[in-house]
Amino acid sequence: MFTGIISGLGRIESVRPLGADASHGLQLTLQAPDHYLDDVQLGDSISLNGACMTVTTFDAAASRFTIDISAESLARTSGLDATGAVNLEKAMRANDRLGGHMVSGHVDGIGTVSHFAPVGESWELRILTPRELARFIAYKGSITVNGVSLTVNRVIDVPDGCELSINLIPHTLEHTTLGTLKAGQRVNLEIDLIARYVERMLTAPKAN
Repeated sequence: MFTGIISGLGRIESVRPLGADASHGLQLTLQAPDHYLDDVQLGDSISLNGACMTVTTFDAAASRFTIDISAESLARTSGLDATGAVNLEKAMRANDRLGGHMVSGHVDGIGTVSHFAPVGESWELRILTPRELARFIAYKGSITVNGVSLTVNRVIDVPDGCELSINLIPHTLEHTTLGTLKAGQRVNLEIDLIARYVERMLTAPKAN
């Protein structure tokens, strides 16, 4: 489990195929901030842009680690198949503060940035979401964008899903990769965990 509070900015430094064709996944080598891996062990979970991954090798002194990502995960996420900056969050401990909201690290869908522009001291981020996720997104509800816990300020339903609006403060722009977003860019989305269970309870067949 995670909280959606980014604990470091990392960088995918290299991408290596794990097999001969697209049915195989990739091995990613990542550079983390200094001392980021001091409390990490082999097999620990680290979220990369909102996707929970397992540490397969690491060098704490060099702040470098690798993860293996399957073809299935690659097909359902964005931004994890090439070199570049990523948001990092280590799995939460049972006694950690829950600064954001309960995040599983399982990407539910891919959204597309439709608007990103300054408004006063902050920036407004609008994202078009897939139709299958639209019913889970609510005004003042929580959503995870590339691993960052955020609050939805507005929801407008459209034929293919919905457009949600988020206000990003300068701190968020400085300490995550969201400040580099551009219109047309794809982002990883995870809906609120509680909304999943509510939807299931309301739609599952009732026992006699």
